[in-house]
Amino acid sequence: MDKRLRVNPIECSGHGACAELLPEMIGLDEWGYPLLDPRPVPPALERQARRAVNGCPVLALQLSRVPEVAARPRP
Repeated sequence: MDKRLRVNPIECSGHGACAELLPEMIGLDEWGYPLLDPRPVPPALERQARRAVNGCPVLALQLSRVPEVAARPRP
């Protein structure tokens, strides 16, 4: 199952800790709010992603499992 990063924009205060802990997948906009890579978190970065989630001072960042969507056969 793929894992992806998600941010709650209402909770986020723009501290930028997540981007410091996981710059491979998180950038910051001009106001310091996270810009997340929409792709699944690669297994090699999962540990760093968990560290970024735990390092968020307001707990706005989440690492969620996303179920794989089976390809539908075309008629």
